[in-house]
Amino acid sequence: MKLNTKRTLLVGLAFLAICAFWQMYDFIVPLVLKNNFGLSDTWSGVVMAMDNVLALFLLPFFGALSDRCTLPLGRRMPFILFGSLAAAVLTSLLPAVIGAGSLVLFLVVLALLLLAMGTYRSPAVALMPDVTPKPLRSKGNAVINLTGAVGGMIALGLVNVAVIKVAGPEGQALSDYRYIYWAIAALMVVCSIVLTLTIKERSLVAEMEAIHYGESEEERRATREGGSGKLSKPAMRSLLLILCSVALWFMGYNAVTTAFSKYATTVWGVSEGAAARCVMLASVAAILSYWPVGIVSSKIGRKRMIQIGVLLLCACFLAAGLFTQMSFIMYVLFALVGVAWASINVNSFPMVVELATGSDTGKYTGYYYTFSMAAQVLTPILSGALMQYIGYHTLFPYAALMVACSFVTMTLVRHGDSRPEAKKGLEALDVDD
Repeated sequence: MKLNTKRTLLVGLAFLAICAFWQMYDFIVPLVLKNNFGLSDTWSGVVMAMDNVLALFLLPFFGALSDRCTLPLGRRMPFILFGSLAAAVLTSLLPAVIGAGSLVLFLVVLALLLLAMGTYRSPAVALMPDVTPKPLRSKGNAVINLTGAVGGMIALGLVNVAVIKVAGPEGQALSDYRYIYWAIAALMVVCSIVLTLTIKERSLVAEMEAIHYGESEEERRATREGGSGKLSKPAMRSLLLILCSVALWFMGYNAVTTAFSKYATTVWGVSEGAAARCVMLASVAAILSYWPVGIVSSKIGRKRMIQIGVLLLCACFLAAGLFTQMSFIMYVLFALVGVAWASINVNSFPMVVELATGSDTGKYTGYYYTFSMAAQVLTPILSGALMQYIGYHTLFPYAALMVACSFVTMTLVRHGDSRPEAKKGLEALDVDD
């Protein structure tokens, strides 16, 4: 059994556009709040947490709702198509809203935009396991994450080439990001249309159900109480530990990604472009790592690969906090951050949906995002307050502590791992569950 790489790449188009949007959002919106509207670091953190507050409720709701969708387009496609088109329209309006100079209007449009994004993120992510055989889901997730990293690189590349300077109300120079907003909106439209035209969801899901026919009974006996739909106590304990681990490493990683543009420009005194290049290097390293990580994970297992990534990420954050100015070593550290994050991301989501059945993949995808978003509700506010009242030097130690805690919880997980088998040649690229 081999992964249909072309089909998986097409499925990943939705995730590519999503990641491009969030990379743009995390990098630019904090600067807009600070420079255009004069918000403090703490209040900026509150606004940056708003998307995660909405996602905390929207992602599990729309994930479970898509499980029950019966429209001809499929379970996930209607949410992907209409959600992305609405988000594209609202994104394209941001330059005019910022130009109006009203913080209230900006926050209203931003809230509507985040609502649109929340309607289709879980369905978009759940589509991959829906149309991918279970033994290949880790490898498929590597391809999906690769497309997501490409989306992030696109957004960061736009920061380098599409920022223009304009005069502010008091004559100060301000950055204008209108071309970036319009480019991301266009990307979302193109990706959603191509995905809708090329992926016939219902026929592919029927194909997967035929492949998995007869396997579900063994899985139910292993993870369900009496073969029922309810998880056994050991499996439920592992699920909760995986989700807690997800929350902890997102608390650490998101604190850095949300505040890094401010940290780099304030502490190191570098330009936005230099900060973007640093983050983009992490994305490049992640892209180069996804495929090797999938291969290594098939040999040593998902759990161990995650643990390696967690330790590496923690070490990089601790080292980055020691620097008082930008240097070449920082680029090396961020490259290693990309490798570490790839090691975690390739394997964490498949460990969660491994405990799901075919009829509730969207619900378990919602669980994954509930915990990751709950963590990201807290971490921009907490890390922002620490930066404002204690100092910017708290950012990287805080991130390292959160990531270190996730290693402890991940060590206690007993379900959801892959079961490696010795294979040769190209078969070694497949990931067994």
